[in-house]
This record gives sequence, C-alpha cells and structure tokens, in this order.
Amino acid sequence: MIDELLRDGTTYTELSVEQIALAAGISRSTFYLYFRDKVDVLQRLSGSLKMESFALASAWRPDGPDGGPEGLARTYALILRHYREHAALLSAINEVAAYDPVVREAWTVDQDRFIDKLITVLEAERRAGRTPTDLIPPIAARAIVQGGSQVIAQQVANSDGDDDSLVADELARSHWYGVYRRPADKTVR
Repeated sequence: MIDELLRDGTTYTELSVEQIALAAGISRSTFYLYFRDKVDVLQRLSGSLKMESFALASAWRPDGPDGGPEGLARTYALILRHYREHAALLSAINEVAAYDPVVREAWTVDQDRFIDKLITVLEAERRAGRTPTDLIPPIAARAIVQGGSQVIAQQVANSDGDDDSLVADELARSHWYGVYRRPADKTVR
C-alpha cells in the first residue's frame, strides 16, 4: 500500500495520514487506533523489510552447500531483488532516516543485527583456519554490511535493475576475496 502511494515520485514526507488511511481503506481515526503517526507505520514496515532481508542473508554460509563466491552472489541477487520489490519503501526509509532520529536509530539497530551475525560467521571462519588470523571481524563485518547496504540502496534507487546480477557478483567477489578468503598478513600501512 505505501509502495503504491510512493511509486509516482511522492516523498514519504509529502504523504499525509489521510492519504495513507484512505489507501488502507480505513478512516483517519481508525488509523490512530493502530499507529501513533505515519513514522510509526514506516518503522513497522522497515522492520519487516529488514527481517526478510536478514533471513535471506542468514541463510548463506561460507562453508555451506551454497557457499563460496557464487553462492554469495546468488544471495546478494536475492537481497537486491527483495529491496527492488520494495524500492519505494527503501527510499522512504532512507529519506526519513535522514531527519528523524527514531527511524535512523531503528534502521541502525537492524543493521547492527546483520553485523553481529556476520561477526559470528567471520569468527567461526577464522577459528576454522579459512580466514586469516589478522582479520578483525567487527571491522570487516561493518565494512561488509554498511558498505553493502549503501551499494544496494544506490543500485535500487538509481538503476533499472538490468545490471543487478553484475552488482551482486561484484559485491560477492569483493567480500569473498577481500574478507572471507583474503591472503594472510597483507595489511596496508
């Protein structure tokens, strides 16, 4: 419903509670029975958007049956497709997060969940000897999650999707060879 309201280029800031309620087929007063305001709607929607992408990302394991850079590329492609299906919502979240600290904090908390999960994976990879001991999992995880999120958001916002598979492949190879299977002790000083 929100996606449809935003597809014509209207920003989330420009949407009124009245428009959201009308699109939902409810009255404005009924809207307020379920939501504090339109930012509350956005927070709930962003939570479900992140939960779905977290499930996609969490299903991939470096040493799993679909591991390796090819499996990681497929995972990134699924995440890109998921966000592309909800491009207007992703844009609204990024728009409102720029000025609303509550939305920004909720989005950050969701990203932190991705980072924490990835730290666990990277630590396991390091213990198994598949990732160099000089890897710093919290920093590597932040670079992957925050950098990857920015690339994905820009790709969804500024591309028609024809090159999504190329972007997914490049993200996968950059992360696989730059973090998961990089040579040991090749620090830049």
